[in-house]
Amino acid sequence: MAQKILGLRTTIYKVADVDQAKEWYAKAFEVQPYFDEPFYVGFEVGGYELGLQPEETSVNDKPESVLTYWGVEDINAEFNRFIALGATEHEAPTEVGGGILVATVKDPWGNIVGLIYNPHFKLPSGQE
Repeated sequence: MAQKILGLRTTIYKVADVDQAKEWYAKAFEVQPYFDEPFYVGFEVGGYELGLQPEETSVNDKPESVLTYWGVEDINAEFNRFIALGATEHEAPTEVGGGILVATVKDPWGNIVGLIYNPHFKLPSGQE
């Protein structure tokens, strides 16, 4: 039987100012959007979608119920780079076992952006 859930495709961050967020995320992820409309901005990051959508009303205290971790090779360098770009520390880089390191920052709109170094993670065949 074929697997029905195929894996992560898109993470969307809701922001109060799409134009400012587009600039910030382009710098943070070092990629320009491939889709840029007032209702949605899409970036391709390592084969996955990072999307920005405008909030109908600005939310300062966003829920922390879902986290997306973006893979990195040097978690300390990337964590510090995100902070230098205007993110705020949420959780400093921490080893969680097996050589895996995780960290989170909050973007200027209060969204949590996770970073992970996982030496054991391998993309499925054909997705390198």
